[in-house]
Amino acid sequence: MFERFSEGARAVVTGAVGHAERLDAGPVTDEHMLLALLDQEGTRASFAFASLGIRDRRASVEGALAQARRQGGLSKADTEALADLGIDVDRIVSAVEAAHGEGAMRAGAAGGGSGRWRPVRKGFSPAAKGALAKSLRIAAGRRDRRIDDAHILLALSARPGVVAEVLADHGATYLTLERAMFGGTGPSE
Repeated sequence: MFERFSEGARAVVTGAVGHAERLDAGPVTDEHMLLALLDQEGTRASFAFASLGIRDRRASVEGALAQARRQGGLSKADTEALADLGIDVDRIVSAVEAAHGEGAMRAGAAGGGSGRWRPVRKGFSPAAKGALAKSLRIAAGRRDRRIDDAHILLALSARPGVVAEVLADHGATYLTLERAMFGGTGPSE
């Protein structure tokens, strides 16, 4: 599948690997792909981020992703559903961090910084693999021959989870992104 990726899409994938390494994470996640997309300049995705004002709110996006990591990868919707059951996630996270240190519940924390040998090549989480597969389906649905950063961004916004929630909270839904990048033309998924 990687041979069908444009240069920009390849830059997103390699950038995501870099973000995973910088964050001392286990596998590359869809969150790392979003961070790599935010790094891009002169692409459809960067244009969409600029037109939706997300580039100016990068710190807010990174903060929301960090908060979800701190809560073991729970989305805001997950946290609210647990609150409806009487479970206070913030209180649990605070208690765990008091006992085990800051970031103890961070998704993938068990493997991070353990001093174990890790392979040089990062693997991709099931969610990240799913987003890449979805980007292929989106490109095919638009009758595009190559997958570019715009397809990856659309895929991230279309899959349930923290990344799509953070994007939506910043005004970047599948539809708003599609309009910004493609003018709302062509088939969509």
